[in-house]
Formats: sequence, C-alpha cells, structure tokens
Amino acid sequence: MNTNQPQKPAEKENMHPRNSHRGGYDFKLLCKADPELKNFVGVNKHDVETIDFSDPQAVKELNKALLKHYYGVDGWDIPEGYLCPPIPGRADYVHYIADLLKEVNGSKIQNGNKINVLDIGMGANCVYPLIGNAVYKWQFTGTDIDPVAIRSAKDIIGLNKGLQNQISFRLQTGKDNVFVGAIKPDDRFDLTMCNPPFHGSFKEAQDVTATKWKKLGVMKKPTLLNFGGQKNELWCNGGEVGFIRRMVAESAQFAKQCLWFTTLVSKKDTLPAAYNALKWNKALDVKTINMAHGQKTTRIIAWTFLTPEEQTNWKNKYWK
Repeated sequence: MNTNQPQKPAEKENMHPRNSHRGGYDFKLLCKADPELKNFVGVNKHDVETIDFSDPQAVKELNKALLKHYYGVDGWDIPEGYLCPPIPGRADYVHYIADLLKEVNGSKIQNGNKINVLDIGMGANCVYPLIGNAVYKWQFTGTDIDPVAIRSAKDIIGLNKGLQNQISFRLQTGKDNVFVGAIKPDDRFDLTMCNPPFHGSFKEAQDVTATKWKKLGVMKKPTLLNFGGQKNELWCNGGEVGFIRRMVAESAQFAKQCLWFTTLVSKKDTLPAAYNALKWNKALDVKTINMAHGQKTTRIIAWTFLTPEEQTNWKNKYWK
C-alpha cells in the first residue's frame, strides 16, 4: 500500500486566468464543504486524489461541493437523469463573456446587478446563473422548454435566499424557438449565453457516448452518460448546426435589445455554417473565443448588431 501523501494535480494553465478552478480539485477543502463527497474520493495510480468520473453520482456530488465551496450555493441538486455539467468549463464561459463587457467598458470588469444576462436552455442545474451571480453579481433570466428543469432551478434558488431577486425564469413554450418568446418587447440584455444541444438524434448521442467510454477503457451501456442529460439537453432537429442557425436568425429580430449574443460551439465543423448565418443576418462584429479543457477544445462565438458608437451609448445609458 502506498503511504505517501497524494500529490496535488497540476495547474490547468489553459483555463481563463480568473477561473477559480485552475488549481485543480482540492478534495480536502471540497469534502469540508460537502462531507458526502468523501464517499467517492480515492487515490489513482498517479497518487492523485480524484473521483471515478464514470460514476454519475460521484460527478453530481463533486458539483455540489464545488458550487458550495467556490460560489456559496446551498443544497444544489438536480433530478435523476438531468445534465450535470462540468463546473470549471462552465465557469470559463462566464469569465470569457465578462471580457466582452470589459472591452466595451474601457478594460474595466463590469460587475453588479445593472448587467442582465439571458441564459438560453438553462437546464435543471442552473449553473451559469449561479456562477455568474456569485462572481460578478449579474442578474440572470434563465429559459428552458422543460417545466421540470424550471422547477428544479427554482428549488435551488429557493434554498439560497440571497438569489431570489437576482435570478428569474421563463418557460419557453415555443419548442423550436430560441429568442422568440424568451425576449419581451421591453427587455434589455447585456449578454446572452447558451450551451446548445450537441447531437441531431438519439442514436447519434448514443454512438458518441459509446465511443467516449471505449476511449476511456470503461465498458458502459451506451445510454449511460456520466453527466446525464435529457433529450432536449443533448439533441435536437438539425443538431448543433441547426440550433445555432435558428439562434442567429432570431437574434437579428432583437438586434437593438442585446449588446452581445453568445453561444458555445462544441463541434469545429459547425463554425462555417455559423459564420455564414452571421454574415447573412448582417452581424456587425463577430468574435471566436477558443477554450481548452483537458483534451477537448470548444469555442464561444459572440456577435453584436451594434456599432462601436451604439455600444458606447449602451454603456453610458445602462451601466452608469
């Protein structure tokens, strides 16, 4: 038996500089935040403390501890089978879109509840609003087509009294809509964000999951995902390409009500179609932000329909 102290994981230098998770997982601190996590922590062959990331319950408990320790979230939970996203990657997205506001604001981070963010497809986990409000004190509106997801998010907020006036929710009743029905005529959002469904069908999701487990050397049923996920969270008609095309087309209808629209893009092959849609819909500025987490590379596409002068006027009108 190895009696040496477990080694600390190497710093994740490819994460955003402001990301609290660059130093990896400190399981001693995390187990203090959530004692139940101790049941899932062990030492791997490299003498590093870790959990079994193929175990959905272990991943869920890790998320609960991370959200408690770093973001002060009490009682986080999700219904069985719902998406349990990796917290460090979600935090990266929040920090990078904060930099978009920083550019408009003379290189100064824009904190506070004057900033309004729309989270499209928030999910039952409510992770983006929880992180964004904890770190930057932004106000969030989360939308979802699933009433169960909305109820779960409301339950989380109900356990955290300080968030009840900071995070609100809207059920999207138009199953194929993105912004239509989510943005009201008198709304104003500084940022929108979204983690679109990756796949075009249930079979595609199964095949990708089976390949993932094979690479990890884990024999699992292909329907079992360590991070969970419901149908609308993982696949939709047209897959990621179709969803982002619809998103871009609808964003043009609300061109003057949002400062920056953003979305995650999981597949590199999606980019050409996204750029074509943005060109067709006359976006004035488009930015691509690359993010790397482990062996996986994703990116954020951000676009605006406002001229530099209009962006400055926006800042002066709404942020002062």
